[in-house]
Amino acid sequence: MALLGPSLMCADMGNLKEEVIRLDKAGVDYYHFDVMDGRFVPNFTMGPDLIRKLREFSEKPFDVHLMIEKPEDHLDLFIDAGADMISIHAEATQHLQRTLQSLRDKGIKAGVALNPSTSLTEIEYVLDVIDYVTVMTVNPGFAGQKFVPLMNKKIENLKRLIEESGYKIDIQVDGNIGYRTIPEVIENGAEMLVLGTSCLFGQESTFQESIANLREFIKNQQVKVDAK
Repeated sequence: MALLGPSLMCADMGNLKEEVIRLDKAGVDYYHFDVMDGRFVPNFTMGPDLIRKLREFSEKPFDVHLMIEKPEDHLDLFIDAGADMISIHAEATQHLQRTLQSLRDKGIKAGVALNPSTSLTEIEYVLDVIDYVTVMTVNPGFAGQKFVPLMNKKIENLKRLIEESGYKIDIQVDGNIGYRTIPEVIENGAEMLVLGTSCLFGQESTFQESIANLREFIKNQQVKVDAK
């Protein structure tokens, strides 16, 4: 079953502690933190102090998505704040292999994030130091964007690349992941879903109801995939 990770940039920032506590009770699998520097993407969001504070309220894995230039210069800040997993953009560093290896050496799960237009060839020679790949299904920077349709083909091709390589690498999808887009990303190989305003935040149902409904929906989709 796919793992569910709420994107906390979409949460109620005025009540973030309470949101995390409610999400924990709802049974989410991990938390996704979008960190933006205003340079790599045209927005600013969460920093290490916020992550450190929220670490007090959950034992679930913290997945930190660094949408920043030269992420290698800031890894220790986020590790010290409580990150369990860190994804860096292939487009944001000149030393991708070194940075991924550094994360693994520090006991952190190492991820690579790819913008929609970035080719899978960017990660072909670092598969041995990757724990997960974050396929951006929208252009990073803002919530509420439309899913880029060709990303389904990219997920499918990535799944094939991973299987042929023989490495154990998870596929995470991030951007407009909801009831309309989940069936196809699951069918194509996605195993970690980043949840935002499309199906979790700003809904009429409670977090408990939303997560339960999503799990049932995903379970039914997985049955269909397995039956093929």
